[in-house]
Amino acid sequence: MPQKSNEYAADLSADLAALREDVARLSDTLAGLVRNQTDAANATMRGVIDDARGQLSLAAGSIRAGALDKSADFERRIERNPVAAMLIAAGLVLAFGVISRTR
Repeated sequence: MPQKSNEYAADLSADLAALREDVARLSDTLAGLVRNQTDAANATMRGVIDDARGQLSLAAGSIRAGALDKSADFERRIERNPVAAMLIAAGLVLAFGVISRTR
């Protein structure tokens, strides 16, 4: 009987060692999967951020171009009608003057 106990103990010890190795491999595999998923999520976020940055840049360029067009249009109107522009400016100055006195 003592020999069978030793055999069972040796088998149990071998099984435990194999189980430890399996758990270690499983842990490494899970860590690799988590790393891969994290890397993929980071890459996706970088892509989204780059796309948003590009869209913001395009929007800013469009707004800038629109503002420059409006400014040029405003200047052309002033050049075509300088008297009207002076009267409008004088009216605005007068209105601001009246508003500032009442406060």
